[in-house]
Amino acid sequence: MSEINSRIEKLQERLRQQQAEGCLITQNVDLYYFTGSMQTGYLFVPVEGEARFFVRRSVVRAESESAVPVEALGSFRDFCRRLAQLYPSIFLTAGADRKLRIAAEFDVLPVQQLHRLQAVLPDMEWLDGSLIIRELRMIKSAAEIAFIREAARVIDFAFETAMQTLRPGMTELELMSGIEHTIRREGHIGTMRMRGYNQEVITGMIGAGEAAAVPSYFDGPAGGQGLSAAVPQSVSRRPIRQGEPILIDIGCCIEGYVIDQTRTVSLGAPDEDLLQAYHVTEAILRSVETELKPGTVCEHLYRKSLMMADEAGLSGHFMGFGADQVKFLGHGIGLEIDELPVLARGFHYPLQPGMVIAIEPKFTFLGRGVVGIENSYAITENGFEKLTVTREGWIQL
Repeated sequence: MSEINSRIEKLQERLRQQQAEGCLITQNVDLYYFTGSMQTGYLFVPVEGEARFFVRRSVVRAESESAVPVEALGSFRDFCRRLAQLYPSIFLTAGADRKLRIAAEFDVLPVQQLHRLQAVLPDMEWLDGSLIIRELRMIKSAAEIAFIREAARVIDFAFETAMQTLRPGMTELELMSGIEHTIRREGHIGTMRMRGYNQEVITGMIGAGEAAAVPSYFDGPAGGQGLSAAVPQSVSRRPIRQGEPILIDIGCCIEGYVIDQTRTVSLGAPDEDLLQAYHVTEAILRSVETELKPGTVCEHLYRKSLMMADEAGLSGHFMGFGADQVKFLGHGIGLEIDELPVLARGFHYPLQPGMVIAIEPKFTFLGRGVVGIENSYAITENGFEKLTVTREGWIQL
């Protein structure tokens, strides 16, 4: 409860800076972050005073979970009147010449739902509060980092268990199924959440040989063949062959918090040029690690990786290939895979203690495969903690 109260107080401070009277939160993950419950409803956070969680379903469960007072939503048409009764000091300030300024998560709020809210809450000026919420969630507490640390332990155990079963002829799907079986038994909640529109992720991506380099809608350097055009990412039924690169980009979710890591594996010795490209990805990661400390600007780390890839003669393969190259080196993780900050152009955030970032230099070779590495890091007062614990290097079995 003390942690959630602290989050709400920080949100209220940001609302004061924006001269807003309140924030209406609707998305599942944000509701969980600010209440401790993921029941269907609306969280109203006033700029001053006590927040309330108006729940449609299930009120009983929300009352048992939420650190914020719960109210049954009741008739949606009556929502405005009830808010006015509960927050008279806010609503009495509105008039013919002044609308109340209310923030909402425009990045994830459907237009239809926004129109419904506008209909029942007239005389409101709606503000985009997406960045406020995402920036608050960007800084993790010790408790949040502990969950990510546990997720890292689980995925390491699953990875090493899977390496004992990997054989030529095994399909990508069989390998992933073994990993998923292990992490579920260890407490993986069964989903990895993403905030981006139309972006989905399962357990991650395993791709062997050319299948890993198949272009995909997924906003990452490697998408994978997938089982069909209905799920055009991750594993296929393709058999794994001797000597080819196997990209194992996986995670799991413990208590809502995710870990993200990648390792490159082969059954026997790989082609020498692919091995050398892999060594460049490790060199990029080691170089970036030297600047993982408070004050370093996110964009700088991305530009540094571009320079190193270019110096190695591999810029055309860095983080994808051709038109399908992605324009980032790393991304924040937490309750969702795609959190702030992003290590990319235009992201001028200085690193701060509490940020958790997955950094994933990779090279894509069409028709041959993808090689690379990914670790997750927590920024500390003096540098960083590497949360990923799985062994590094090109793992030859």
